[in-house]
Amino acid sequence: MWPLDSDHHSQQTLEGEEKTRNGIKRMLFALASILVEAGFVFVQVFRLEEYSLPITIILRIAAFVLVLVIYSKNVTASMKMPWIILILLLPVFGTTLYIMVGINRGTKKMRDRFKEIDAKLFPLLPDDAEVRDKLAAVDPAAAGIASYLRNYSGFPLWQNTDVTYYDDASAGLEAQLAELRKAEKFIFMEYHAIEDKRSWRRIEEILAKKAKEGVEVRVFYDDMGSIGFITTDFVKKLESKKIRCRVFNPFSPGLNLFLNNRDHRKITVIDGKVGFTGGYNLADEYFNLTHPFGMWKDTGIRLEGDAVMPLTIMFLEMWNAGKEKRQREEDMYFEDYLPDYEYHASQTGFIQPYADNPMDHEQVGEEVYISMVNKAEKYCYFVSPYLILTDEMTHALSLAAKRGVDVRIITPGIPDKKLVYSVTRSFYHALVVNGVKVYEWTPGFCHCKMSVADDKMATCGTINLDYRSLYHHFENGCWMYDKDIAVQIRSDFEQMFAESRDVSEQYRDGDDAILRISQLILRLFAELL
Repeated sequence: MWPLDSDHHSQQTLEGEEKTRNGIKRMLFALASILVEAGFVFVQVFRLEEYSLPITIILRIAAFVLVLVIYSKNVTASMKMPWIILILLLPVFGTTLYIMVGINRGTKKMRDRFKEIDAKLFPLLPDDAEVRDKLAAVDPAAAGIASYLRNYSGFPLWQNTDVTYYDDASAGLEAQLAELRKAEKFIFMEYHAIEDKRSWRRIEEILAKKAKEGVEVRVFYDDMGSIGFITTDFVKKLESKKIRCRVFNPFSPGLNLFLNNRDHRKITVIDGKVGFTGGYNLADEYFNLTHPFGMWKDTGIRLEGDAVMPLTIMFLEMWNAGKEKRQREEDMYFEDYLPDYEYHASQTGFIQPYADNPMDHEQVGEEVYISMVNKAEKYCYFVSPYLILTDEMTHALSLAAKRGVDVRIITPGIPDKKLVYSVTRSFYHALVVNGVKVYEWTPGFCHCKMSVADDKMATCGTINLDYRSLYHHFENGCWMYDKDIAVQIRSDFEQMFAESRDVSEQYRDGDDAILRISQLILRLFAELL
């Protein structure tokens, strides 16, 4: 357990209160225009509805047709039913809200941008049939996951790559700083959230020095993810230091059908030879320099060798798709960032970095997690800061536990968002009654997103076990088949279990009726949380 003295606890409380206020401001700022616009449309349409019976009938018919369209969609019922219930109860408001935030395929303009960029980038990735055949000879079930990822995410399976696992985000940051200092040609950094404080400024100092030496430096961040951390002058500051900087999907008042889709990826690439990814953003709390929610647990990995290439591809995709055609054409020389060099890895395992895109019709992140559970024979462990599951994921976890697999999930002991935490806990009962064990990490907030099975397969990346990550965000992860890395990750899980409380029995009988009803109502809006 992590000792917390009274002074430290008081500091935590003050930081937590400030963080809570900041989180509320960010949430209100992000949702205000949506609610105002939805309210305005609702009022205008409602006036029309009162004005004429035929208009009322037309609106009701339109809502019913929309319900049929939603029902016919090839997505999980967990995503469809809340919208159907809302639209049937409040046809005008439900329809308005669905049009504004429920349509999850981005705008046509944005889809066309990604299609254009991907048509140039993905052919640069090599064929991996020979590597997958090698894995199939070792483990056919694991090779099936690799084939799925190749066929539906577009990213191949690799060998000749050394992977280093960091069980603490601070260790990952120090390793990144060391590699950034060695950069000779280019540095790419893409993060959901950047906080212009102590940790970032250590990075920025190196980036500015490297840019001055002639290294090409690009920084890319999500506007909504960083809204409470940096000011609008951040881009200008970096550009003044010859650091190229772009913002993904900038927030602005007004109708934005793409607002619900955020860039949640965390990627650093140095010279196309070394890459980093994992759960942590570039903000002080991730490295325990501040403690808004007790101790912070996060993890990451370092890649060196052939499998860095897909991380470079992912960065170039997002960097270019977010800009107009003229600006994209300026950065279309992709081959310059995909070096052909000899590397001799000391590790013999397999690794497959992959990305998930909310604009296609494939939930890659969720399918990989479900596949991990389905293939597990002895155990399968997960850790996620949020637990808002689809029926399919719940069924897979429960079925594995029923057939004797040791299935465990770790969630935070101290939440960063109390409303989401309440929804997270509402999923415990359906899992534990079927034999899944649920743990809460008592030292504070665990933000890592990982899974491991049978000392063979593991994942590490940005993908949470919630609707937002699995269905709405741009995400990335690494699937690994490597005994050494899997054992390291399993050992870290064992340490987390020792620091956690097992709440399985507590939730086996369910909560009192009133609390259960309130949680079920919250679940109706889980997709928006």
